[in-house]
Amino acid sequence: MEFDFAEEQPKFLMLMYGLIAFVAVVGGLLLLLDAVPAWFARRREAKLVAAATSGAPLPRRRKPREGLFALFFLLPTLLFLLVGLVVPAIRTTLLSFMDSGSNNWVGLRNYGWMFSDGAIVQVLTNTLIWVLLVPLVATTFGLIYAVMVDRARLEALAKSLIFLPMAISFVGASIIWKFVYAYRGDGEKQIGLLNQMVVSLGGEPKQWLLESPLNTFLLIVIMVWIQAGFAMVVLSAAIKAIPADIVEAARLDGVSPWQMFWQITLPSIRPALIVVVVTLSIATLKVFDIVRTATNGNYDTSVIANEMYNQAFRYGQNGQGSALAVFLFVLVIPIVIYQIRNLRQQREG
Repeated sequence: MEFDFAEEQPKFLMLMYGLIAFVAVVGGLLLLLDAVPAWFARRREAKLVAAATSGAPLPRRRKPREGLFALFFLLPTLLFLLVGLVVPAIRTTLLSFMDSGSNNWVGLRNYGWMFSDGAIVQVLTNTLIWVLLVPLVATTFGLIYAVMVDRARLEALAKSLIFLPMAISFVGASIIWKFVYAYRGDGEKQIGLLNQMVVSLGGEPKQWLLESPLNTFLLIVIMVWIQAGFAMVVLSAAIKAIPADIVEAARLDGVSPWQMFWQITLPSIRPALIVVVVTLSIATLKVFDIVRTATNGNYDTSVIANEMYNQAFRYGQNGQGSALAVFLFVLVIPIVIYQIRNLRQQREG
C-alpha cells in the first residue's frame, strides 16, 4: 500500500496546527510566569538604584499581596478546570434531562429508566460489588504485605515485585489476565493458566469469563492485583513513620506481635489507611478499562462507566448516557467531601 502525501495532507496540517497551538499556549504560560516576576524584580531594583544615587530615602517595601499573587499563579489552572471540567459537567447535567437526540426535555425519565431497567440495575449492582470488594481486599493485601516485609531482608526487591503491576496499564493487565482465564475445548491443550491448573487436578476447563456472577469477581481480581501495590507502598511508608520510641516501649511491655499490630501499628497508620481506601474507592467507581478489555461489558459484567460509554457513544442515547455520568459523579462527591474533611481535621489536629 503506497502512501499518498497529498491525500493525507489535511491530517498533517491539523497535526501541525495542534502542535503550534500547544507550543503557543504552554510556551506563553511559561513565558508569562517567568517574565512577570522578573519585571517586578527589575522595577524594584531600579527604584533602589535611583534612590541610592540621589541620596533619597529607600522606598519602603510594600507588604506583598499574597492573595493577588496566588490568584495570578492559579489562574491558568482555574481556567483549564472551568473549560475542561465545570462546563462539561453542567452540559452533561442538562443533557441528562433530555431525550436521546438532545432535542426535547424529558424531565427525570432517564433517571427513572436507570432504576427500572433490569440490565441497568445489574450494572449498578456490579458497581456496588466492585466498590465494596476492591478497596477492602486491595488494602488488606497491601497492609499484610507491608507488615510482613517491613525491615526484612531483600525488602526493596519484595516491594518492587508487588508494586510492579502498577507500572502496567489497566488494558495491558486485562490482556494478561485474559490469557490466564483463556479457555480451549475439553481434550485440547489449554493455554490458560487457570484452566491448565484445573485440568492438572482432574477437573474440566471452563469459560470463566462467561459464567455470571463468577466473571465479575474474576475481573475484580485484576483490579486488586494492580492496586495492592499502591496500598502496600503508602502503608509501608506510614509504618516506617511510626516513632521508634513507641515501638520500643511496647516491646519492653512484652506485647505480642499480634497485639503490636492491633494496638500500635493499626492506630498509628489510620490516616494512611483512610487515604488508601478513599483513593481506591474513587478509582473503582470509575473503572472502565478492565471491563471494556476483558469482556466488553457482556455476560452481566458491565459497570457504570462502561455502560455510560455504551449508551452515549454506541447506542446514541445521549440522555441516558448523561444520566449515568451524573449518577457516577454524585456517587463520587460524598467520598471526596469525606476526604477533604478528614484532611482538614488532620491539619487542625
